[in-house]
Amino acid sequence: MPNTTRALSAAQIEQFVTDGFVRIDDAFPAGLAGECRRILWADTGCDPDDPATWTKPVIRLGEYAQPPFAAAASTPVLHAAFDQLVGAGRWSPRGGLGTFPIRFPSADDPGDAGWHIDVSFGWEEHPTDFLSWRANVVSKGRALLMLFIFSEVGEDDAPTRIRAGSHLDIARQLAPAGEAGLSLRELAADNFAGSAHRPETLAIGIPGTVYLCHPFLVHAAQPHRGTRPRFMAQPPLLPREPLRLERSDGSYSPVELAIRLALGR
Repeated sequence: MPNTTRALSAAQIEQFVTDGFVRIDDAFPAGLAGECRRILWADTGCDPDDPATWTKPVIRLGEYAQPPFAAAASTPVLHAAFDQLVGAGRWSPRGGLGTFPIRFPSADDPGDAGWHIDVSFGWEEHPTDFLSWRANVVSKGRALLMLFIFSEVGEDDAPTRIRAGSHLDIARQLAPAGEAGLSLRELAADNFAGSAHRPETLAIGIPGTVYLCHPFLVHAAQPHRGTRPRFMAQPPLLPREPLRLERSDGSYSPVELAIRLALGR
């Protein structure tokens, strides 16, 4: 039965096309976020009440598919937003969430705070060289980048930095490379200078906030200058069918429309 829920307004969809992201408040219940944090704290090996045990600036935890994570990833409002941004029937539901980079207050450089996009294929050929992983102009293997916030994130709490509108610059950079696309090493050769003129936005929010981002959006981590660890997941939304930049019926999704806008189509 078709999903009749409407998560995003016309203005929000227009913002997604032009800026490359949209923020959804209360995308999943704060109570679920608390359940997930308890599981994640146990896996960090740290004591939530003893900052002396927070000895690393970042701890990365793998895939989580326990019931609270699966529920957070599949709320009706999120599924409705996926339909609106990617197209009904064009994305694959998630059974859980991806990598959690847990960031702790620290004066140390986390070592992963450079500007980048999340590339989406090529690891089969180069499993240990992530700079060889690739993206192409039809975003093979990725329909959306998503930022799920599981703890309160303010300006000092290592919010992800976003270059609004940078997805348009990346689309233009990828287009001449065709289906083969470019590796992250090639894309980052100039430290993403092609999007340096874009305004910077911080992905702040309370538990239950989700940022849905165009797969080409340039973003970066940063050191944590706050007082409480930051819990966030950054899973991809996988496509059920490839993106298309030419459709005879004109039924382009906002993800496709943004790429077409960048290429002047």
